[in-house]
Amino acid sequence: MMSISNSMPIKQWEKRSFWQKLTVFDAIWGLIVTVGSGYIYMSYRIYMDSYEVAIQILATLTLIIWGFYWKSVRPFILAVATLAMVALWRYGIDSELHKGDLLLRYFLESQAAFMWMSIFYIGATFFYLCDFLRKSEIFWRTATSLLWIATVSGLTGLLVRWRESYLLGDDIGHIPVSNLYEVFILFILITGLLYLFYENRYRARAVGVFVTLVISGFVVFLMWYTFHRQAYHIQPLMPALQSYWMKVHVPANFIGYGAFTLASMFGIAFLIRSGAEIHFPNGFIERVLPPLELLDNIMYRAIVLGFSAFTVATILGALWAAEAWGGYWSWDPKETWALIVWLNYAAWLHLRLTKGWNGAPMAWWAVISIFITMFAFLGVNIFLSGLHSYGSL
Repeated sequence: MMSISNSMPIKQWEKRSFWQKLTVFDAIWGLIVTVGSGYIYMSYRIYMDSYEVAIQILATLTLIIWGFYWKSVRPFILAVATLAMVALWRYGIDSELHKGDLLLRYFLESQAAFMWMSIFYIGATFFYLCDFLRKSEIFWRTATSLLWIATVSGLTGLLVRWRESYLLGDDIGHIPVSNLYEVFILFILITGLLYLFYENRYRARAVGVFVTLVISGFVVFLMWYTFHRQAYHIQPLMPALQSYWMKVHVPANFIGYGAFTLASMFGIAFLIRSGAEIHFPNGFIERVLPPLELLDNIMYRAIVLGFSAFTVATILGALWAAEAWGGYWSWDPKETWALIVWLNYAAWLHLRLTKGWNGAPMAWWAVISIFITMFAFLGVNIFLSGLHSYGSL
């Protein structure tokens, strides 16, 4: 008779699968998202074709799995959904109601929500800076709370803006990712949300000051763009953008941009800490910033996420281009620089995975790479022209 070796760990047999780890709260979460998605379909199915229904199903499954994997995001999604539904209820079928409704005018209409988003992001930056300079649980919790609230406000504003566009006319209505103003907000929100995930998972709270400083810089630009260029007005879509591809291509693209931005901030933190270990051992920086190994690991994971999303976005963009312009690739400036960004990060990952490169050289590469990425995002829109001219300043 065979005997079981005592050297074999019992825990090996006790490992539970992903589905076995799910609880009754996970089931309730899945039910809430499914019912909410069903309500949205029943309310707005007249505006949806078969492709958009497929996108909604995919988004529903993504939200459910996202909530399984990251429990902290559930209150965030529920808060956004609740505020958006209240705004839609207050609007009814009249886009002019915000002028007399105090709740809409000062809190829930898209522009009001974006203004609150900006205030809370800047507030979060201040408290992250306070926490960085003087470690305090109160400063950190206040900073994180403000960052969550800012992201709730911004995403609520985007969803409300989506409805506002349809209130202006069915031929005007569209998902709010069609111009530079809208995608800039999306970019800020994705960057903030990705940081919250990594902070929650790895407790890398000291990097929050680097991330929120960059976000606040983007917020200042957004405010200038809003008031100086009057960019907040909702405009009808140009023909090339009247496609279901926009609903998947643009969000995937900006998950990539947000993750690359986050990687560069962790790269900066890595370089500061590594320099401090050499020149100021056992000093303030070493006490505040996470260990180099953790910073390097998060930087790598952020680039993997960004590269994966950017690859999907590039493929979807090629399919969209074939439908809109008759060809998968036209060497338009935006397409060319997107390819440069993709090749840059592909080379970064190749050297990391096959040659084992890590540490300061890869951190410098991640930091420099963000300038390439930002040129692809903004520089092309400012200095070059082409088929993507609808995203210009």
